[in-house]
Amino acid sequence: MKDIQNAIEIRDLTKKYDGFTLDNISFDVPRGSIMGFIGQNGAGKTTTIRLMLNLIKKDSGSIKMLGLDNTENEREIKSMISAVFDELPFHEALNADQLSVIMSGLYKSWDKMTYLSYLERFALPRKKRFGEFSKGMKMKVQIAAALSHGAKLLIMDEATTGLDPVVRNEILDIFLEYLQDESNSIFLSSHITTDLEKIADSVTFIDKGRILLSGNKDEIVENHGMIKCTNSQYKEIAPEDVISARLTDFGAEVMVSGKEKIEKKYSGLTIDNTTLEEIMLFYVRRKTKEWL
Repeated sequence: MKDIQNAIEIRDLTKKYDGFTLDNISFDVPRGSIMGFIGQNGAGKTTTIRLMLNLIKKDSGSIKMLGLDNTENEREIKSMISAVFDELPFHEALNADQLSVIMSGLYKSWDKMTYLSYLERFALPRKKRFGEFSKGMKMKVQIAAALSHGAKLLIMDEATTGLDPVVRNEILDIFLEYLQDESNSIFLSSHITTDLEKIADSVTFIDKGRILLSGNKDEIVENHGMIKCTNSQYKEIAPEDVISARLTDFGAEVMVSGKEKIEKKYSGLTIDNTTLEEIMLFYVRRKTKEWL
């Protein structure tokens, strides 16, 4: 594989459905990093991933993965990537040993010993049918398979949704181990922002088919802040400085960006640190502007 700067490059990607449009989105996933792709259910996360995997056809725009066009070089790309979904894509009558036989026929680089070591690490039975697996076990067997053919890019669609915290942490640790090889990259779609705060290098925030924010995770979080003030103090803040505000009888919580500039402009107010979850929540309400 040639030396590339970005594992994924998406430019002006558009897909129109009746009632929903993925609207001209663009972002990059730097090679050797984890990008969190965040947004509410229905925001366009799964549509974007299905377009990346060429499971549905784009209306316009371009997608490059590992330096290659995702439609012209689909076969080559799919030999070098792995995708993990919220639901198990393997037939529930199969067991882990049978899956290994199938995967060895699909991937020249299939490594049975690596796969078996993950099964052992995850304490997954080799002969039990997938239909009898718990949700956590189904996710683990997907990840075991995904990491056993030398994939250079992992694409995860809500891979930690519905899992208990212990299993989620175990899987996040596996992802960080995978990233020890600096040529590997992860694109992790999720609405569980606490997971992404632990491991993501960058985040892209999509809402109603449009990208609202994309960039270094720490910089995005540090650039935003929460003002907690009285309702009368809130009225002194210029509307253009407010992303949105939660108002109650007791006061206001106001999300702002450009934290340093805002601190100088409103020196009498305290601006607290914020989180990805709060940023997402307040951006989603940005058109309402004021909410309860």
